[in-house]
Amino acid sequence: MRRTILTLASFAALAVAMAPTAQAHPTNDRYCLQGRMWGYPGNCQFASYQQCQASASGTSAYCGINPRYAYSQQRYY
Repeated sequence: MRRTILTLASFAALAVAMAPTAQAHPTNDRYCLQGRMWGYPGNCQFASYQQCQASASGTSAYCGINPRYAYSQQRYY
């Protein structure tokens, strides 16, 4: 009985670990705040360009597209 429960629990854990993710990358990291202080790729937590620009306002930083987003492989369904 104990062995059966452990076997079923192992299969369940394996199934969860192998389940595909919904997206290759989250959509909230499309733009990065970049500059001398941030380096490259920078602070990549912005979903829109306007959010990034608001954070960069008044600093020597600028906004650019996240390279992980820009150069990721396209998924075809």
